[in-house]
Amino acid sequence: MTPLPPKSLDVVGIGNAIVDVLVQADDAFLDDHGLTKGTMALIDEAQAERLYGSVGPGLETSGGSAANTLAGIAQLGGRAGFIGRVRDDQLGAIFSHDIRSVGARFDTPAATTGPSTARCLILVTPDAQRTMCTYLGASVQLDPDDLDLDLVRQARVLYLEGYLWDSPEAQRAFVAAAEAAREAGGEVALSLSDAFCVDRHRDSFRELVDGHVDILFANEMEITSLYKADSFEQAAAEVRGRCRIAALTRSELGSQVLAGEESIPIEPFLLGELVDTTGAGDLYAAGFLHAYTRGASLERCGRLGSLCAGQVVTQLGPRPQSCLRELMERHLD
Repeated sequence: MTPLPPKSLDVVGIGNAIVDVLVQADDAFLDDHGLTKGTMALIDEAQAERLYGSVGPGLETSGGSAANTLAGIAQLGGRAGFIGRVRDDQLGAIFSHDIRSVGARFDTPAATTGPSTARCLILVTPDAQRTMCTYLGASVQLDPDDLDLDLVRQARVLYLEGYLWDSPEAQRAFVAAAEAAREAGGEVALSLSDAFCVDRHRDSFRELVDGHVDILFANEMEITSLYKADSFEQAAAEVRGRCRIAALTRSELGSQVLAGEESIPIEPFLLGELVDTTGAGDLYAAGFLHAYTRGASLERCGRLGSLCAGQVVTQLGPRPQSCLRELMERHLD
């Protein structure tokens, strides 16, 4: 694979800056509150407070899809930066501390007015499925004025989080950042994030993929939704040629990496009991991009992504609790 140009950072991500609250719940709780298992629902601040008051003790941990990916890259030894908006409140301080503590660069100033820092209530059922109720708060106030384009230009790969596409201001920020990355010789990666997010923005996502994206990350539900396909195979055929690389995850079936006419199957790593699927896609992207920015083969990129995803599903929460670099050295090196 052709090496990327030298840069001071491997990956810079743009996404929602969120503090996750993980809680064990049962199916009856989901039914009582009208929640669909395995999906992400957007809620307002009043709903967030009401749901939080209805559950038992929770585990607070910094999250946000792209932020989880960047934290994973930093843990693997990569040079990572993150752009996202928090408020100058307690949760904002927690998020800022956590992402910097793993070695990622985070310089976006905290907002002093407006909505509070975003939070996501993640309800984990006994079958390890996670149902997310997200109050986006300050994170969706991100606009082009918040962009540090100098930081974007320093990255080999700019990584965009699909969840943030709900905000028109963030859409403009995405396009501005993608154009700056390309002009500086970098590449652009996108995670579709969630099938319901794709349903809301299918046409504009297609335009983004066709016009700005080099590397696309999506799971089976997301890619079939994007092209309104009847099967994974049909969706995979549709995405070929629209971006240079598509890394498509399929849960227990592993993943498929598409590049031109090439199709590379990647087996899943089974590293223990399935506990919580939160962050599996985020950590797959972390492993893939870490290997990619080091010039590895696409097969190795997929295998490292699969390894990182296989680790995070054996624990509660989206940030790995064991050393990813040691895991990589033990299983791949």
